[in-house]
Amino acid sequence: MPVFLLGEDVVFPPPSAATPEGIVALGGDVRPERLIAAYASGIFPWPAEGHPLLWFSPDPRFVLRPEALHVGRSLGKALRRGRYRISMDEAFNEVIDACAHASRPGQDGTWITTELRNGYVRLHQLGFAHSVEAWEGDRLVGGLYGVSLGSAFFGESMFARAPDASKVAFATLVRVLERWSFAFVDCQVHTPHLERFGAEHWSRERFLAELETSLDQPTRRGSWTGPFRRAADAL
Repeated sequence: MPVFLLGEDVVFPPPSAATPEGIVALGGDVRPERLIAAYASGIFPWPAEGHPLLWFSPDPRFVLRPEALHVGRSLGKALRRGRYRISMDEAFNEVIDACAHASRPGQDGTWITTELRNGYVRLHQLGFAHSVEAWEGDRLVGGLYGVSLGSAFFGESMFARAPDASKVAFATLVRVLERWSFAFVDCQVHTPHLERFGAEHWSRERFLAELETSLDQPTRRGSWTGPFRRAADAL
C-alpha cells in the first residue's frame, strides 16, 4: 500500500488511508502548525531509526475516559501517603528530556529525537503542550507530557525515577482533566500499565468521531499551573 509523502504544505491524508500498521504518512517536519494539524486529524508522529519521520493513526486506538480511571489499592495508598509533590507545567523541558533518556524494556535508544523534542517545546511555549511533574523534595522523580486540543489530551510519554512516581502523576492529571470536563485521554497504543488504569480499545472510526466532537470545545491553552502539596489533593 502506498504511503503519502509529506511536503512543505501542512496537509495530511485521511487516517482511513493508513497502512495495516497504522502509518498514514512519512517525511515532513515537526513545526507547531504541522503537529497541531496532525493531532487534530487523529494522527501523531512516531520516528523510527533508519526511516523518514513516520505519522501514525492506529486502529484500534487505546483511550481512557477520565471518569473511567481505575486506581488500584497500592496506588491509592501511594496517593494518600503524599510522598510526591505534583505540579503542572513547572518543568516541561526537564520532563521531555527525562522521557527521552528513560530506559525502556526492548527499546534501544529513543524515539524522541532532537527535532521532535524541539517541536514539542515550541508547542509548550505556545500553550498547547503540557507536563505533569512528580517531585521528591527538589528532585524531579517522575512525570509525563502531552498535547491538549479542545477537550482531548494526547499523552505522549512518561518516566519514573522512584516507585509509582509516573503513576501518581498520571492519576493526578486524569482526575484534574475530569474536573475540567475533558472527554478523553489518547493513550495511542495498548500497554498493560494503561489498561490497569481503565483505558480501552476504540476503533479508529469511533476515535475520530469522538475527536471531532471534542474539538468543538475551546482549548485550555496556556500554562496549567497547579501545584499540589499531596497528589491526593487533586483526587
